[in-house]
Amino acid sequence: MSGSFLLGVATGPDPRKLVNDCLLQLGNVRGKYHLGFVYANDTLGEDLESILGRLKQDTGIENWLGTLGLGVCSTGAESYEEPTLVVMLADINSKLFAIVGSNDVSEEKLLEEISSYCKAELPHVGIIHGDPSNPATPNLIEKISETVPAAYLVGGLTSSNFENFQVANEIVQGSVSGIFFSPDINTVIGHTQGCTPLDQKHVITKAERNLLIELDGRPALDVLRDDVGEVLAKDLNKITGYIFAGLPIEHSDTADYLVRNIIGFDEEEKIIAVGDYIYEGSKFMFCRRDGNSARDDMLNMLATMKSRLQSTPRGGLYYSCLGRGRYQFGDNSEELKMIKQELGDFPLAGFFANGEIFHNRLYGYTGVLVLFS
Repeated sequence: MSGSFLLGVATGPDPRKLVNDCLLQLGNVRGKYHLGFVYANDTLGEDLESILGRLKQDTGIENWLGTLGLGVCSTGAESYEEPTLVVMLADINSKLFAIVGSNDVSEEKLLEEISSYCKAELPHVGIIHGDPSNPATPNLIEKISETVPAAYLVGGLTSSNFENFQVANEIVQGSVSGIFFSPDINTVIGHTQGCTPLDQKHVITKAERNLLIELDGRPALDVLRDDVGEVLAKDLNKITGYIFAGLPIEHSDTADYLVRNIIGFDEEEKIIAVGDYIYEGSKFMFCRRDGNSARDDMLNMLATMKSRLQSTPRGGLYYSCLGRGRYQFGDNSEELKMIKQELGDFPLAGFFANGEIFHNRLYGYTGVLVLFS
């Protein structure tokens, strides 16, 4: 059915040389591989179409998926400002996957394409890339999961200072693109949070849109001060980038939760503004974000995934938040090195995203790892 994956990684200012270097690392693959993943720093956005054309021409592979990132991932390495191209080839029969999305496709047509491939209630893993500049993107991800409820969606939103280009056999932008795999393709998927919930959990007793007014019948800001402790409570400006809103996911058997920014306070009214809609009656908690918490949770995820593997993965994809990487783990590619140290040396590609998709939901401050076993 499928065999080894191949990886090519190149860094430098000349896009043509980047492609040549990656092709040299991949070797003669014509007629042997049917699927390619391509991730590039956003500084290569203007060259992405010509890069894709060269990759198709020289490999003979027509099926490609990828996007741009402010940072890109490869085996044991992260690259940010310097132009970097990451190309991974998967020896997966073209009958075992379907790439969806194009510049011309409507929302209805996209959903129709996906449902026509994902038959009945069989589980299909879907790798999804989305355009963060389109406000309809989160809703479309939700609609895809409703259209094919047995599908397991993972991936990330493009991150770029320029154009939000994606690759789905061609250069696309503005919506969602991706690939759906047959149930015959074996994957192991993990998810790691960059935060740790504080001890207290609460119920939202009064809210309006994204304004948190009361928790447990008390003013929301009073509850925040109690939860974060005396030092931070004296100067709430210090919690920026350290304390976040946690929205527990109902019926999750893994105590999963969404992390959202705290975007402001009204100290007179004791109201907190959160970076998402919130609803009365829902659970709520405050979360702490720091490097130690992120590292511990990452190691726990990798240990769990390792226990589910019988051997070193054939290949993998990693989608991490822009706020992780060098900001939480250090400047020496520590986040990607942890994957290599714990799971072995195998081809891996990915990027630092503007939002991560795991199990059909859009997250922030997380890492999503997909392993092909």
